[in-house]
Amino acid sequence: MKFQWKPPSGPVWKLLDQYKYVLIVIAAGIILLLWPSGEKKGEEEAAGAEIPQDSFDLEALEEKLSRTLSQIDGAGKVTVTLTVRSGMEQVLASDRTTSVTERGSSVEEETVLVGSGSGQEVVPLTRRYPTFQGALVVCEGADDTELRLTITQAISALTGLGTDRITVCKGGG
Repeated sequence: MKFQWKPPSGPVWKLLDQYKYVLIVIAAGIILLLWPSGEKKGEEEAAGAEIPQDSFDLEALEEKLSRTLSQIDGAGKVTVTLTVRSGMEQVLASDRTTSVTERGSSVEEETVLVGSGSGQEVVPLTRRYPTFQGALVVCEGADDTELRLTITQAISALTGLGTDRITVCKGGG
């Protein structure tokens, strides 16, 4: 005896059959909405990572770059000078209150503080580190075009500057 499957019949099944493509699209949309995007993981890591206070020191960075670049074969003594477009900026958490009256609306914004009494501290949301504007590298071996290219690429990789914002000059030493 052969078993043959018959699709169910009835008004509900007819409706499902009639709107099956719409239901498939809706189900796919719900699945995509619930699908993890991976952004939360990065946010959690960023929230858990400790950012040291005032961790950006331009002079220390210039010194470190100078020491590192002087280790390149043929570079000799290297001095790096960086310029920044803006200083380090800290974005603080704030509480915003909007009130609407007959005359118009007003917005009040207060910085969020944690603690009590004289031990209150602001709540930082993010820190924006300085963006570099340009770099000047003075080195003894700047005669060599290949060395100049290597130093330019290294500074570009470490600072995010375009190569048109980096100048490598020969220095006397």
